[in-house]
Amino acid sequence: MNNIPLEPELSIGIEEEYLLVDKDTRDLAVDPPADFFEDCTRLLGDHVMPEFLRCQVEVGTPVCATMAEAREQLQHFRSTVAHAADRYGMAPIASSTHPFAKWNRQQNTDKDRYNTLAEDLQVVARRMVICGMHVHIGIADTAVRNDLFNQMTYFLPHLLALSTSSPFWQGRNSGLKSYRLSVFDEMPRTGLPYGFDSADEYRRTIDTLVKAGVIEDATKVWWDLRPSDRYPTLEMRITDVCTRVEDAVAIASMYRCLARMLFRLRVANQRWRTYSHFLINENRWLAQRHGVEGKLIDFGAGTAVPYTQLIEELIELVSQDAEALDCVDEIQHCRTIVKRGTSAEKQLAVFQEAKESGHDDQTALKNVVDHLISETLQGCN
Repeated sequence: MNNIPLEPELSIGIEEEYLLVDKDTRDLAVDPPADFFEDCTRLLGDHVMPEFLRCQVEVGTPVCATMAEAREQLQHFRSTVAHAADRYGMAPIASSTHPFAKWNRQQNTDKDRYNTLAEDLQVVARRMVICGMHVHIGIADTAVRNDLFNQMTYFLPHLLALSTSSPFWQGRNSGLKSYRLSVFDEMPRTGLPYGFDSADEYRRTIDTLVKAGVIEDATKVWWDLRPSDRYPTLEMRITDVCTRVEDAVAIASMYRCLARMLFRLRVANQRWRTYSHFLINENRWLAQRHGVEGKLIDFGAGTAVPYTQLIEELIELVSQDAEALDCVDEIQHCRTIVKRGTSAEKQLAVFQEAKESGHDDQTALKNVVDHLISETLQGCN
């Protein structure tokens, strides 16, 4: 009898969160008109939704079979939201923080879920002027999903480094390539996920919190990676939202290929070596601090390795999977991200260039916003 499990579907779905800026002031649009969201809903249906703060909007692709399909969806969503926003003097930016906006001026969306969140988490929630990218991979078998969930944690810092887009916070260079993560880590039930021996153990753990009345359901568990509570997917949540759509598709492709690679190991009765949270958290910090310009630790070798070398190893590791999933070009684009830098590096360069041209900090930061408006739509019109 053949007991080898069928290869998971590995369908793909991508969620992106955008910040809405006033095109005159370049500051966040604190209270966008209701007509804007009604226009977006009319054009995109349930693929667009408000987020926790009124200055945010979220889009989510349908279930996609290919990366080409996912790219087309994201391009359409970005373009549609931008055209709708333009009617009201606004523009979306795909950046995980705004270069100079003040968090204490923002208003949360008036929905029961968000009002409850604001009441429960207080200032921790109100500081959440951040956006991310979440990638869902379809894995229907709960045992396979739990197995890949336990192993994928190792690669989360590698994915984060590729995505960084939040170097500024309230008008200052944070010194981090992903300051978003520092803000998000103030929330409960965040950070690296814990390992579970089985899907049943995971469910029992969640049910303990639900029974105690601490959370309503597993959607209130905001780990960097989690089994989705709504779909038969493994949801990667660690990444910043990417300013360039092709970067978003490349990172989603890498995550998808890594999932297939781990499944191949499972079929061969092998698995990726497990390392402690302590060690992986160190790589998480290095990725957050330095992005692709820094190093991550190769735990097996016991040395810190430049990310320029690590990306070559990752590309080689998933080469077979990229062929099978028809995303070789997307995986190769990860090398381009490393070579030219992520959005964080570009934002810092735009700021520095403006300063060297004699502009003050506020003007330089507005230049960064203008750059983000333009790059968010690059390749989407």
